Amino acid sequence: MSDPILSLKNVHTHIEQHHILQGVSFDINPGGATILLGRNGAGKSTTLKTVMGLLPASNGSILFKGRGINKKKPYEIARMGMGFVPEDKAILATLTVEENFRLSMLNENEKSHENLEEVLDLFPALKKFWKTQAGLLSGGQKQMLAIARVLVCDHSLLLIDEPSKGLAPIVVEQLGESLIKIKDKTKVILVEQNFNLARQVGLDCFILDDGHVVYQGLMEELAKDKALMKNYLGI
Repeated sequence: MSDPILSLKNVHTHIEQHHILQGVSFDINPGGATILLGRNGAGKSTTLKTVMGLLPASNGSILFKGRGINKKKPYEIARMGMGFVPEDKAILATLTVEENFRLSMLNENEKSHENLEEVLDLFPALKKFWKTQAGLLSGGQKQMLAIARVLVCDHSLLLIDEPSKGLAPIVVEQLGESLIKIKDKTKVILVEQNFNLARQVGLDCFILDDGHVVYQGLMEELAKDKALMKNYLGI
């Protein structure tokens, strides 16, 4: 078996006086998509932000491709090959779709433009709004842009936080189709409350509860355990 692409060992994270992550440990293997599940406030988004360096881990270790990243800045982690799509999308609303893409390129070169062509094939609707200010896009289009612009870089790991939040069912369906294609090329860690979407995209999963990992296994096995789903996910 290949080495984990990401490894967390006893990671603790505080936000002001609040102890959010309380010893999170897991290994993420390359390939496919892994889902982080849990109720609101369980620590899922905090986990992604801690991995990306947006929140400092107060204890524990985080290894990305075998290298410690606890003390690194978010831009340093990005340059190592990790991309992040936050829950609030964080697109640059006053810039055009084109400008959002160009600013997201770590290096604007022939390779990044080749990646851009592949991304626009994956999200063809964005071509129609190439010169449109990103703030004028619909909610679904903004989410597509938030994901698509990260893909122009050759990331080996992509962290995506709640991509379906607030989207219409038809848009969620389209998003699921795109995520399935993305996971075939790039390892994805997905935080998602929509269990049907998570089950469609992910092979394996971890459940967080009150800052701890309380379950790890295959999505299909979890879907059969009604008591576990009710206890930790409210489903």
